[in-house]
Amino acid sequence: MKIDIWADIVCPYCHLGKARFEAALAQFPHRDEVEVTWHSYELDRSAEPVAEGTLPEMLAAKYGMAQDEAVAQHEAIAEQARELGLDFQWRQARRGNTFDAHRLVHLAGDHGLTQPMLERLMRAYFTEGEPIGDRATLVRLAGEAGLDTAEVAQMLESDDYGNHVRSDEATAAMIGVTGVPFFVLDRKYGVSGAQPVPVFSQALQQAWDTRHEQPEPVAVGGGCGGSCGCGAGGCGSSGDGIC
Repeated sequence: MKIDIWADIVCPYCHLGKARFEAALAQFPHRDEVEVTWHSYELDRSAEPVAEGTLPEMLAAKYGMAQDEAVAQHEAIAEQARELGLDFQWRQARRGNTFDAHRLVHLAGDHGLTQPMLERLMRAYFTEGEPIGDRATLVRLAGEAGLDTAEVAQMLESDDYGNHVRSDEATAAMIGVTGVPFFVLDRKYGVSGAQPVPVFSQALQQAWDTRHEQPEPVAVGGGCGGSCGCGAGGCGSSGDGIC
């Protein structure tokens, strides 16, 4: 059974959703027969490689919310992260463009290192305050994830894997994904947002039980599109999250 996941590396709900989905998958009886593919999704293509300002300042400016409200939202996300054993140090997070980081994940995939690379990038951004839009930083992080740093540096100076990122985003647009994280199970079921573990478990079982049925177009719920500042339940989540 195939699972396709669209996410951005700097999206806190993607960080939460990844952890919750993986917890559900670990409990799934048929987990060894599940193939997971991660797809690129940029929340802000126009961002500078390393942007100025804090996350609450960005949210306040973009959505017209008060600074206190933006701070409270990030504190709430950090609490959810702690419940999953994640450390979200949002006050030191350094915003920036994620295009090169997504290219790096695709390169890592060719070496069978998608998961280590994703995890290293997310920990660097959410916990360590690393500027993951900075190419020198990406080279170092890639080496820590097991990639050859010379190969990574050469790739980053080229246009390689840029078409992979754009292809992922074009597919997302085609099926109607407007916010992340977004999960497509067996090309039939869409799960939007960082849903609770039981929701992912239910979706996995439902997809498994109906895996031989003819696939239909995925019905996509709402999403925030351009940012992860949608609410504590996740980007565009509603109801039980299965659409």
